[in-house]
Amino acid sequence: MRCNARLLCAVLCALLCLSGCAGNQAADGGKPASSVQMIEYNSGLEPVARDDDYRTTYEIFVYSFCDSDGDGIGDLNGIREKLDYISDMGFDQLWLTPVHPSSTYHKYDVDDYLAIDPAFGTMEDYEALLEECHARGIRVLMDLVLNHTSDTHPWFRAAADYLRDLPPDREPSAEHCPYFEYYSFSREPQDGFVPLEGTSWYYEARFWSEMPDLNLCNETVRGEIRDIMRYWLDKGVDGFRLDAVTSYMTGSPEGNIEILGFLVDTCKNLNPDCYLVGEAWTDRSSIAMLYTSGIDSLFDFPFADSEGIIRAVMAGSYPASDYVQAMVRAEEVYGEANPSHVDAPFYTNHDMGRSAGYYALDEGPVTKMAYALSLFMPGDSFVYYGEEIGMKGSGRDENKRAPMYWSDDADAPGMCAGPPDMDEVQMKFPSLEDQMEDDLSLWRWFTEVIRVRKAFPAIARGVTEPVDAISDESVACFIRRSVDDEEVLVVMNLRGEAVEKDVSTVSDGLRLAAVLGTNEESISYEDGIISLPPYSIAVLTFDMEQ
Repeated sequence: MRCNARLLCAVLCALLCLSGCAGNQAADGGKPASSVQMIEYNSGLEPVARDDDYRTTYEIFVYSFCDSDGDGIGDLNGIREKLDYISDMGFDQLWLTPVHPSSTYHKYDVDDYLAIDPAFGTMEDYEALLEECHARGIRVLMDLVLNHTSDTHPWFRAAADYLRDLPPDREPSAEHCPYFEYYSFSREPQDGFVPLEGTSWYYEARFWSEMPDLNLCNETVRGEIRDIMRYWLDKGVDGFRLDAVTSYMTGSPEGNIEILGFLVDTCKNLNPDCYLVGEAWTDRSSIAMLYTSGIDSLFDFPFADSEGIIRAVMAGSYPASDYVQAMVRAEEVYGEANPSHVDAPFYTNHDMGRSAGYYALDEGPVTKMAYALSLFMPGDSFVYYGEEIGMKGSGRDENKRAPMYWSDDADAPGMCAGPPDMDEVQMKFPSLEDQMEDDLSLWRWFTEVIRVRKAFPAIARGVTEPVDAISDESVACFIRRSVDDEEVLVVMNLRGEAVEKDVSTVSDGLRLAAVLGTNEESISYEDGIISLPPYSIAVLTFDMEQ
């Protein structure tokens, strides 16, 4: 009997060990179940579909994203190959940097507004990309560069040739050369003007001598713009990102507003559903003034870049509560200027140093939380390609546009060579290939943050109500309430120490609905107390039955 008992005990122990091992495996015998709370806790969240302008947008610098034909240059077909990747992350809108013919790698000096640069593909490739994006519910924004053209654009060449042939004692005439009035020429040197080679004339070129500024007050130029917009909207483009809107009429905010108003009216008359977002690299009050043009969105630059509000909060220069107050102020100021505006928050773009370089000693949590602050702002949120894996790049512009880090293998499919003159960029975090195997990677974090953003429409579409009794140096707390009365309570721990907060004063009917954590510690909610590990976020909903 003793032998049988020992045998039975041994068998039971073995079974327990086996069941313990099996308990850490996925049901299909695959990858072990994750120890990261947010992956299981959020797994049941489903995106709530809304066909409006409150999107989650992925910016692609086309030259550096994905190469489909092995020439080292990113292209349209490369983007098509990665649409599942983009869609699976939760993005439902693309902003492609300029795709028009140009002699530069960045394409912000356009040679032909009605064509596709051969390095990127063909018009058929662009049309196929539009079709495949729309089939996935992804809208596409075209980067429309109207402040200037290339100096090799046919309009400028015609004007320059005309002035070179014009006798010194004769005044130019638009009747003889209408393109003369497409640009701003002067016989005298002026600020922002450069000499026209082979003549005694000067032309306005605020950005670069090879980017002559268009005269956007000229009615014939406006007619050209109308035709350009019509052409691409007829192709199926969903809207335009407008480059450099504060430079349309240098030194004249009123002039910029008038020109923006013309662009808005033109676009909406062609297609009422056309969406416009403008680049206004300026302060909050100036952005608010531009909103009086009626434009849908303007990028919210005060929150972005290494000097913006988000970085200051995450670096500890500002308390966490200032993030909430800054959102409230932005909503008020922009809303007063244009009640129907849709804010366009972002953290970095192709003109800025990559955010992974903002925090030298950070191993991931601070970088993750900083981008969550951007994605938790209301509006149409923009993410620059590669930020989801913590790519680095600073200094010269080429470094900020390094090839998407798909793999450690430079010869792997899709890998690009990068812009000419780019310095060697040493990445801080692993490639996407490696990050997809890590439940605590930046890529996983982005996926989960976007999952939460899309599961609760109030996050993108609501108005921010600060909870001052809970917000402090470490914690940002606010209610986001939408027009259809959906509301969520968001509590963020933006520091490296765990915190507990009593949220029962907000409501006694709260339910923990989603969690976001940067480590294996868990968020808990019991008896009105929310316990947050370092660098974590809790989303709570209001139980209307209580």
